[in-house]
Amino acid sequence: METQLKLKVGQMSEIEKFNNEIQENIKQQKEKRSLGIDFINNTAGTKYSYNFSWLGRPIIQYPQDIIATQELIWKVKPDLIVETGIAHGGSLIFTSSMLMLLESCGEVKNSKVLGIDIDIRKHNKKAIQDHPMSKKITMLEGSSISEDIISQVKDFAKDSKNIMVILDSNHTHDHVLHELNAYSGLVTKDSYCIVFDTVIEDMPKSSFSDRPWGKGNNPKTAVREFLKSHNDFIIDENIQNKNLITVAPDGYLKKIK
Repeated sequence: METQLKLKVGQMSEIEKFNNEIQENIKQQKEKRSLGIDFINNTAGTKYSYNFSWLGRPIIQYPQDIIATQELIWKVKPDLIVETGIAHGGSLIFTSSMLMLLESCGEVKNSKVLGIDIDIRKHNKKAIQDHPMSKKITMLEGSSISEDIISQVKDFAKDSKNIMVILDSNHTHDHVLHELNAYSGLVTKDSYCIVFDTVIEDMPKSSFSDRPWGKGNNPKTAVREFLKSHNDFIIDENIQNKNLITVAPDGYLKKIK
């Protein structure tokens, strides 16, 4: 028994050593974050994020952000994930598959994903509904900042105990700030509100000449404004420093109280 205890202590110390090494690596990588921004700027014209899918559906995210979100879902173990922005549905399939894994491991029960989009294309809706992961997914069509949709989301979430929110719809300052004010209250302590495409603020103005958002008017400016009056959230910089390549710099918001 004493030998087994010593072995366990030794194993723990090796795990701690490994984790400490990772944290040191991440601290050093903070100085190299400009490389990630350069990569995004240099590949944006090729629609790099469109190249990837999750279980057969286009996810339109960078692989680093997909992995980071996976880590958070496993850590937080939410029983509800609310997502604004559906597009092809890959993100809904991704988050629902993560909840299915958590349930199969006995970590959560009766988990759900709620997706909201102002325009759910018929072919995308059908593909999502026909997917094996659809049993976890509910979709609402309408503006994520309309009073009716906000009310429906809050009603849907009322019985959930551990909630994560992902914002990835209209990227204008006003829209994202409205979403943050509407849905941040659903996020439970130690869970996250992930705000995607904050990287818009770090890209040239010319990158979004055909869009209503751009430098000075985007998710990152909304996050900055939101945090001025919400000290219950902090930016988890550890994630962006680890990823280096991320469309959500300053967008991984952890609820701390």
